[in-house]
Amino acid sequence: MYKRQVADYPPRIQSLAKEASDLQHALKHPRARIKQVEKEIGKLATLAGRQQLEPEQKGDLDALRQEAKELKDASQQMMDRREECMEEIQQLALSLPNLTSKDTPVGDIPRIVTYINFDPESPLSYASPTSSTAAIPRSHVSIGTELGLLDFTSSATSTGWGWYFLTNEGCLLEHALVQYALTTARKKGWKPVSPPSVVYSHIAEACGFQPRDANNEQQIWSIQQTERDKAAHKPQRSLTGTAEIPLAAMYAGQEIRAEQLPLKFVGASRCYRAEAGARGVDTKGLYRVHEFTKVELFGWADNIEQDGTGANTNGITSTSLFEEMLSIQTDILSSLNLPCRVLEMSSSDLGASAIRKRDIEVLFPSRIPNKSDSSSVLDPGYSGWGEVTSTSICTDYQSRRLGTRVRDGSGVSRFPHTVNGTAMAVPRVLAAILEHGWDEALGGVVVPEVLRPWMGGLEVIRGNK
Repeated sequence: MYKRQVADYPPRIQSLAKEASDLQHALKHPRARIKQVEKEIGKLATLAGRQQLEPEQKGDLDALRQEAKELKDASQQMMDRREECMEEIQQLALSLPNLTSKDTPVGDIPRIVTYINFDPESPLSYASPTSSTAAIPRSHVSIGTELGLLDFTSSATSTGWGWYFLTNEGCLLEHALVQYALTTARKKGWKPVSPPSVVYSHIAEACGFQPRDANNEQQIWSIQQTERDKAAHKPQRSLTGTAEIPLAAMYAGQEIRAEQLPLKFVGASRCYRAEAGARGVDTKGLYRVHEFTKVELFGWADNIEQDGTGANTNGITSTSLFEEMLSIQTDILSSLNLPCRVLEMSSSDLGASAIRKRDIEVLFPSRIPNKSDSSSVLDPGYSGWGEVTSTSICTDYQSRRLGTRVRDGSGVSRFPHTVNGTAMAVPRVLAAILEHGWDEALGGVVVPEVLRPWMGGLEVIRGNK
C-alpha cells in the first residue's frame, strides 16, 4: 500500500483531537464545581424562602449565583469550542483518501494495459498524426444534428449549456444501450436495480463524493430545503452523480451474512454533475454534460483477502469482482466495435475512495489532434482518447463510513469491501457510436448489430430531415 497526498490533514486532525481531549478533561472541574455551588445555592435559597437567611448569607448567595453563572458561561464556551473541533475533525476525516494499491502507478501518468478493437502496430488512418491522406473525421455533434438525433439549441433555451435533447433514433439508441448493458450484466449474475437519483448529502460524502473538489469547484448539486425541513432538522439531500452512491447505501447501517457475499448489483439511473468542464473539443457535445443516463455495476465482497488468510469460502474477493467488472466492460465495448485502450490509472487520478482504478477509453475520431501535433496515439496522454468506463476497488473505505458490516458463521464481524464500475456511460458511448458508425456513402450511421434488437431491427440511421 502507498500513501496518498493529504496535505496537512493528519497533523491538523491530531491537533484538533488533542485540543478536544484537553477541553473534555478541563470541563471536569467546572462541572464538578457547578454541582457543588448549586447545592450550596439550594440550601441558602431554602433558608431565604423560610426567611431564615442571615445578612452575611445573602451576600454569599449572590456571590454563589454569580460564580455559577461564570462557571456555566466558561463551560459553554469550552463545549462550543470542543464541538467546533469535532465538526472540523469530521470534515477533515471525510476528506481523507484511501491508500493506494501496489498496482497503481505513482504520479500523474497512467499505464497502458491493453487495447480493444485496436492494433497499436497498425493504427487506423485517422488515428495517425503523420498521415497526410486521412480525411478529417466528423464529430458526433455535426452527425447527430444533421440526422435529427441531437438538439442542443432547444436545450440551450430550456436549460442552458451542458444539457441536450436526444430525439428520434437518438432517444431509441439511449434506451438500447441501457438495455444491452443491463442484459449483459444480468447474464453474468448481476441483479438489476433502479435506484433513486436523490440521496442524503451525508451518504454521498461517506462514499467519498465531496460537495466541492480540491479546486473548490462545485461537484454535487444540493437540493434546497424547505423552511419546514430546516425546522425539523431533516438532513440535506443531493442529486447523485452516479448510481454508485445509492447502491452503496442499500446496506448502510446493516449487517450482511458472509454467505450472502458477493452481492452484485447493476443499476441504471439518471446522474447529475455540477461541473461540466470548459468548452472545447474534448468536452463538446455529449462528452461532458450535466445530466446523463448511466448503468453502474456495484458489488460487496469479503475483506479477508487483505489479511493474508485467503479468500472467503466462495473464493470471491474484491479483486475478483474488479476483474469481473472489467470483463463485462470489455465484452460490451468490444461488441460495439469501438477501438479502446485500457489504462491502469495513476495515483493522482484516483478518487478519494479508490485504492485502485482502471479506465477504458475510446478513440474519438473528431478529437484527433492536428496533423502538426507531434503526440502519438500510443502516448498515455494522447488527447484523441476519451474515458467511457471506470472501475475502482474501494476496500472498506465506504463500508466503514456507511456502517455496513459482514458477520461470518463464527460470529466475527468486519467491514466488507466495495467495488464499482461503469457498465454504460450512455452519452459518451452514443457519441462514439455516431462517430465510428458514420458511413459517408450511406449518408447515415450503421447501428452496431448487438443493439438492433432494441432498435426495431434498424441497421442504418439515415436521419429525420
